[in-house]
Amino acid sequence: MSIELRHLRCFLAIAEESSVTRAAARLHLTQPAVSRTLAALEKHLGTRLVDRSTHHLALTAQGHVFRDKAAAAVAAFDEALDPARLRHWPLRLGYAWSALGPYTTPLLRRWEQEHPDTPLELLRIDDRTAGLTRGEVDAAVLRGPVDTPGLVTELLFTEPRIAAVTSDGPLAARATLTLADLTAGPVILNTVSGLTTLDLWPPSARPATTLTVGNTDDWLTAIAAGRGTGVSVSSTAAMHPHPGVAYRPLPDAPPAQVVLAWRAGAGHPGIGQLGALAREVTAHQ
Repeated sequence: MSIELRHLRCFLAIAEESSVTRAAARLHLTQPAVSRTLAALEKHLGTRLVDRSTHHLALTAQGHVFRDKAAAAVAAFDEALDPARLRHWPLRLGYAWSALGPYTTPLLRRWEQEHPDTPLELLRIDDRTAGLTRGEVDAAVLRGPVDTPGLVTELLFTEPRIAAVTSDGPLAARATLTLADLTAGPVILNTVSGLTTLDLWPPSARPATTLTVGNTDDWLTAIAAGRGTGVSVSSTAAMHPHPGVAYRPLPDAPPAQVVLAWRAGAGHPGIGQLGALAREVTAHQ
């Protein structure tokens, strides 16, 4: 049998809804039809994509890998048939947090001046690769080492790390902090950024406990509420001010890399120009 776009849309609906019932309602199909479509896709691929053994459906390891590929394929198809994009093909630049920091506005202004026929869309997507692996963007600003297969990266600059603490706590009264200062209580880890892990601390002096959140807003809220401290980069203080959060230099933490990433192979023709402009703008540190 041949696989059609409907098979991919069906699988993605199941992956996002974690339920055949909800996926069927979303697609305006019957539950048996959705189940048959999924089974046909799994048979064609020769592997199980969805674990049906639990009450809530969950993707298998193969399902997680295929989800990104299917999402990229559907996004490319929808984009190709969008009449507006045929006239002006936007270049979509994704980011998960802080974008390019202080260079964000200069980059956007310069691009609009120099490439008026190619809109540059800046999109915040709460995903480790800012939607790049799923085909939601053409390029992305990412922080930290990026080892995702199929992605090409270029280092733009590095940023000093900072500590984020509740503004009315004792740590906020200090001018600078160290990594050791943060180990007395929980450390809030933002899974979307992926920038701060326990490897930042020596094995013998790591935080006793951690709290995991899924985006920058929740990270800030948890710190402001006094649930723990956090580690980020200098641009976060400028891009995400919060009355309940105080940012302090963290000089003993290594700087973080800021990279421009894109998918290997054919992509948006403006990626090369974006890279050149990003290098030029960020060179003036």
